[in-house]
Amino acid sequence: MPTSQKIMSLSVMLIVFLLVDLYVYQLVKHFTHQSEYNQVWRNIYWGFTFFYISMFLFFQLGNPYIFSRKVYTILLGIFMVNFFTKFFVVIFLFIDDIVRGFKWLYYKGVSLNATSKPTEELSISRSDFLVKTAVVAGSVPLVGMSYGIISGAYDYRIRHQKLVLPNLPKSFEGIKLAQLSDIHSGSFYNKTAVQGGVDMLLNEKPDFIFFTGDLVNNKASELNEYYDVFKKIKAPLGVYSVLGNHDYGDYVMWESEEAKRKNLERLKQGHAELGWNLMMNEHIPLVVNGDKIDIIGIENYGAKGRFPKYGKLDMAHAGSEADVKLLLSHDPSHWDAQVNAQYKDIDVMFSGHTHGFQFGIENQFIKWSPVQYMYKQWGGLYKEGNQQLYVNRGFGFLGFPGRIGMPPEITIFELVKG
Repeated sequence: MPTSQKIMSLSVMLIVFLLVDLYVYQLVKHFTHQSEYNQVWRNIYWGFTFFYISMFLFFQLGNPYIFSRKVYTILLGIFMVNFFTKFFVVIFLFIDDIVRGFKWLYYKGVSLNATSKPTEELSISRSDFLVKTAVVAGSVPLVGMSYGIISGAYDYRIRHQKLVLPNLPKSFEGIKLAQLSDIHSGSFYNKTAVQGGVDMLLNEKPDFIFFTGDLVNNKASELNEYYDVFKKIKAPLGVYSVLGNHDYGDYVMWESEEAKRKNLERLKQGHAELGWNLMMNEHIPLVVNGDKIDIIGIENYGAKGRFPKYGKLDMAHAGSEADVKLLLSHDPSHWDAQVNAQYKDIDVMFSGHTHGFQFGIENQFIKWSPVQYMYKQWGGLYKEGNQQLYVNRGFGFLGFPGRIGMPPEITIFELVKG
């Protein structure tokens, strides 16, 4: 049963949705009032509104897992594109209403103070310019988000990055390290495309691979359909993985704590079946020709909001004596919270979590995403003193079933002594 807090939140969201739809309905009336089919268009509008609000309630209160991945993603995409398109329309309709309000007050004042009524009526019609601007504004998220779903979700990109490490042992010079993060296998609906991304990774022939958390959205069973795909992810020196905040099942209402515990155990088993070394607050030495570096992996540690703090870096770090230490920690907020303040001997931390918000602009002139207002380090390489942090923008997607200007990432590092 949903909690009273959840019911209250849903009620507020429903009110917001209905207010947005009532506002946009004014635009529908504006364009259909002279049409002989005006009532048909208005019925279509409210019919679709009823459909997407019902869909939202079902996602929140029902069991969306009864749908196939493809159907679920299509429905979620329709919902999100619909809402954000209308939201942009509302902004310009609201501006129009403010202008009309000031005009109405002005003419009202004139009519009260004049000996004769002004020729202009007090009923101010909508501005044709602002109404058309609202339509254009609404088309931007409609086209952009639709493209992000159809093309952006699986538009995998290889990012090459030199990783300069002053204490790098000679045997590790030139070695290739690959990083994946935030697979979110429960969101996928195109297995062929996902296989294409894995093939791109394997074609780079990395010597070892890091996976920095969020293999699933909530349930270990989401991985079932993709075992055969991700089992191909192998490297001569091994694959090393950690858990992300979504892997614990904290965002699902389980029938019991035992069910939640079993889900986590099943996911851990899944890492083992993939052939990945899941690191639970521990370190593993990686040896090449007698030279050694240490890989440290911790459970999720999120310094922001209510993200879980299961990670125990003190436990994982204890006994690590190699000259180079590489840390896998899902949430980049852990960097400022502990790593660069207390563990100066950790050379590089590898994270994910932010997804680059699945939206942004990145080119040689601009690097911007809304997520930067929540996370100081959100995508790419960061340096502070002798320490470095790399935040992978994610292989999968969550929530919005697409990406706009922030393609899914496979990172290939070349280890360099310098």
